[in-house]
Amino acid sequence: MLLQCQGASVAGRLAPVNLQVNAGELIHVVGPNGAGKSTLLNLLAGMLPGHGKLELAGQPLAALSGGALAQLRAWLPQQQMAPGQMPVWHYLRMHLSAVTASIDSVLSDVLAQLSLQDKITRSLTQLSGGEWQRVRLAAVVLQIHPAINPRGKLLLLDEPMSALDVAQQRAVDKLLVELCQSGLAIVASGHDLNHSLRHADRVWLMHHGAVVQQGNTQEVLTAARLTPIYQTPFQQIDTEQGPLLFIP
Repeated sequence: MLLQCQGASVAGRLAPVNLQVNAGELIHVVGPNGAGKSTLLNLLAGMLPGHGKLELAGQPLAALSGGALAQLRAWLPQQQMAPGQMPVWHYLRMHLSAVTASIDSVLSDVLAQLSLQDKITRSLTQLSGGEWQRVRLAAVVLQIHPAINPRGKLLLLDEPMSALDVAQQRAVDKLLVELCQSGLAIVASGHDLNHSLRHADRVWLMHHGAVVQQGNTQEVLTAARLTPIYQTPFQQIDTEQGPLLFIP
């Protein structure tokens, strides 16, 4: 078990939760706006104080120094201002704990997958919203990539598909699958329930600051479970690609 939470909570914002994450898993955190998704991810990232037991790679999360935590997990917050006018390459370099022999090939591959090759010398302040999102994704991937950082275990992403078009979302999906296949665990929040049905191994469904359901994606994301939480009538049909949710 890579990440374990027992009774983890944040007073007034997150009810006690019992969760676990295993190596190689892709877990999606879903729920209406204000359900507590960002609070939970901030807590798991060690960016928010809380209560209960939280362990990452067998170590208490609260006992890890900032440097040690950055080696074990990478964290993409939902929103982030560009830190000045530095070029993209400088921003990416800030996320590397060491320069290894494989850095050039990994960097080239990540930049190519996210279509950032021609943005490497551009100032952060000259990027569009979608370009800045992809640069942020590239940075956290490089921080935790196993070919660069062998201690990397966990990638936490708060709405990583924000501001991305459908082709860019597909590229991110491909990259995340490759990272999971390498042994990394990924926990990501989002709002596209059908995207979660297609891609997530497991789902944590949140409502009013609590994880109300967790488990196999197709068992959790059903019309019957989602209708009362979203207060919207969902229907579900079966297709050749799997179940599809819609609002009539």
